[in-house]
Amino acid sequence: MTLARLAPAVFVVLWATGFIGARYAMPWSEPFSFLAVRFAIAFALLGVLMLVLSTARAGWREAAHAAFAGMLMHGIYLGGVFWAIRHGMPAGLSALIIGLQPLITAVMAGLFLGERILPRHWLGLAVGFAGVSIVLWPKLGSITGGVTALTLTASVISVIGMSAGTIWQKRFITGVDLVAVTLYQYLGATMLMALGSMATETRVFVPTVDLVLAMVWSVLVLSIGAILLLMYLIRHGEMAKVASLFYLVPACTAVMAWLLFGEELSTIQILGMVIATFGVGMATAQRPMRARASR
Repeated sequence: MTLARLAPAVFVVLWATGFIGARYAMPWSEPFSFLAVRFAIAFALLGVLMLVLSTARAGWREAAHAAFAGMLMHGIYLGGVFWAIRHGMPAGLSALIIGLQPLITAVMAGLFLGERILPRHWLGLAVGFAGVSIVLWPKLGSITGGVTALTLTASVISVIGMSAGTIWQKRFITGVDLVAVTLYQYLGATMLMALGSMATETRVFVPTVDLVLAMVWSVLVLSIGAILLLMYLIRHGEMAKVASLFYLVPACTAVMAWLLFGEELSTIQILGMVIATFGVGMATAQRPMRARASR
């Protein structure tokens, strides 16, 4: 019960640090190369963890589904975001496009999982996106170049990849140990990013303290800690409600950037955080106990 209550909040905080880590790492590495190494290290660590814990292994069918979900959730999603930003897409606009993910996931959950989204949940998703837009609005004013057909396409593909990956995970992978599922996810993501790196990048790393710390944090905290939490949330929750948590990430990131980099945090952004939080509350609201009991 304690894990179920704390997991959403902890996930949001951990996931938000990913954008901070990318800011430290990207000057010293190309995106696909960085992600390929990150995913490969996470794969190796999870393999060791499985041996230590004597975790039950997944069957070949579940492993294949997990690897494909990993290509979508990690490879397509992060690869698209990093590539777009690397090629000039403003981070604020990229984050706003990623903010569509809960709405896209809700639509997919209805189509492919048969989940019923109540009107108040749709309203909550809309309110949450409005809050995210307000939080990011000051950053959108700095848009100059970098918004091209390619960077926009990469951003849109990334958000669709994340939504499709979570739906695939929910539909095809059940009853398999979370560590084993995540292991094969990173196998698939590593293969995809390695191909992207070999095809389009120089694979040059500039060894700096920032790059090393960003890699360590990305592997241990994000690729293992945050993703295992996400897998737990997907397994035990409805997809639209889980996805709505992503609305809180930009607000959390804005606070971190204010603390770490001295970025401005205006009153209007704080208002947007409150609105986004309210929207998530609406999207994740449960029916009253009496109403559920009467069904």
